[in-house]
Amino acid sequence: MTIQEIQEEIVDEFSMFDDWMQRYEYIIELGKSLPLIDEQYKTDDYSIKGCQSKVWVHADDEDGKVIFTADSDAILTKGIIAILIRTFSGHTPQEILDANTDFIDEIGLKEHLSPTRANGLVSMIKQIKMYALAYQAKH
Repeated sequence: MTIQEIQEEIVDEFSMFDDWMQRYEYIIELGKSLPLIDEQYKTDDYSIKGCQSKVWVHADDEDGKVIFTADSDAILTKGIIAILIRTFSGHTPQEILDANTDFIDEIGLKEHLSPTRANGLVSMIKQIKMYALAYQAKH
């Protein structure tokens, strides 16, 4: 699937819920399915700056595709990073860099987060794109 197709799938999933409590519960559920980051990457070097809670993101290059793992000490944040990992992991650096993140606004996520969580979301996306940029420069 392309990043765009995954984003459309996520928008469809979120449209099934009537209210934000259900959406929050779904985000928390998604966090439980997150491929866990190796403990060795739970350090300041891999933490996202600007997040209210602790979030760690690690990336590997596998056959020209960027594979992300992540974790967070907060259940909602873990769900948010799970959505981003699902969207961007397994794609080429160029695909990640070219992808827009309008789907986040489409599901209403940014407007339903506190300002500090919304800033953290922006920081997570920025870090994912930075990893893509770094791996693109290697090739």
